[in-house]
Amino acid sequence: MPVTTARYIGPLAGVLAGLFCFGAAAQNVPAGVTWDWQLQAPLDLSVAVDILALDPDEVSAADIAALSSRGVTTVCYVSVGTWEDWRADAGNFPQVLLGRAYDGWPGERFLDIRAPELLPLMRARVQHCAEMGFDAVEPDNIDLHINDTGFGIVAADVLTYFTALSDMAHDLGLRIAQKNAGDLTERLAPLADFAMAENCLTDGWCADLSVYPNTGRAILAAEYAQPSAAVCAVAAELGLSLIFKRHALTRWRQICPD
Repeated sequence: MPVTTARYIGPLAGVLAGLFCFGAAAQNVPAGVTWDWQLQAPLDLSVAVDILALDPDEVSAADIAALSSRGVTTVCYVSVGTWEDWRADAGNFPQVLLGRAYDGWPGERFLDIRAPELLPLMRARVQHCAEMGFDAVEPDNIDLHINDTGFGIVAADVLTYFTALSDMAHDLGLRIAQKNAGDLTERLAPLADFAMAENCLTDGWCADLSVYPNTGRAILAAEYAQPSAAVCAVAAELGLSLIFKRHALTRWRQICPD
């Protein structure tokens, strides 16, 4: 897709600490956590949110430190399922790992997530997130079992890969999201600390993620649409932290009215 331990100061301090912790502490996360998702310039790092998901290539460690000092929890975007030709590490990926082009996303090709040599490359990316000071990881494009990758990847392969990514993130002191892949929630949710979902209301699969609010973990949901009373009502019923974005994922953002 396009390029690009909570430390909240204020009344949601306990809430956000729970969001990125294991066990009983996670029960304190409400549906009302605020967030934004900005992967491409122009950015607005002054946006008043609890959680901000960013592309590490679009910001600096100083930016992340400044956000942390304001109490904003930061989430680091990593495409774990596609090769992106604009990344600085693109030349480190052997050709054998690169599959079919990702239709609609120029410069991206699917990765063979079954290959063990992919894991050190992803660990380097996740470690970079940790070194920049991010709090969590957004592992994009994990749902390769429903894409025409050229590799014949199945759900069991996704689970094996996500297990390794989860261990990797936690070893580095980061939380990790289940990003989309709603059909695999039963197996992914025990490995994840929260969920991120694109267009799950429009496409009708938000309820697949219900284990997250039911166990006190947030669903950070984004819809590529305009707010409406009907959509906002359903989002509230499902316990979503909902924003409305454009596909470019710049600073443009709308939310449900209070």
